[in-house]
Amino acid sequence: MQNCNADHPDPSQISKDAGQKTLRRATTADVTIIRALTRAAYTKWVPLLGREPRPMIADYGAAVRNHIIDLLRVDGAAAALIEMAPSADHLLIVNIAVAPNHQGRGHGRALMAHAEEVARTLNLSEMRLYTNALFAENIRLYSRLGYRVDREEEHAQFGMTVYMSKRLDTDNALGNDHSSSGTSP
Repeated sequence: MQNCNADHPDPSQISKDAGQKTLRRATTADVTIIRALTRAAYTKWVPLLGREPRPMIADYGAAVRNHIIDLLRVDGAAAALIEMAPSADHLLIVNIAVAPNHQGRGHGRALMAHAEEVARTLNLSEMRLYTNALFAENIRLYSRLGYRVDREEEHAQFGMTVYMSKRLDTDNALGNDHSSSGTSP
């Protein structure tokens, strides 16, 4: 598997898809693919919300210019993506989307681990994300990955939003990997 940066974890080692995987940084040439993959991934939530979730209507031209978006391809096909926005003290996961035919294979978890490594390379020690409170399966996944609920806010247009965060191992955030110490990020 080829990574967008050799310092980032290899999602092929923690995802279950047997195909050839590549992970690379998205460019403006990928906007159509990003939009299509995201729309396909979030379509299942439309009946629950009664509207399209925000990622389905986002401006991905601006997102590619202003954020970090990494695309996971399996056998050449776009399988998943993660959109991240670095801040001074944390890395925000703006969007994670897995194509319906690639869901349940560990790609989401692999991309979440990848995002943590991106944060570490940027010397950031906190991860943040937000999601709709109705996306219970996503909240359960994030909790299993070590995220905690910081707060919930009601938005007139978007409903209840759950804000979550995760502190990263400070030594690893500074590039000092002490993985032999028995601690895990």
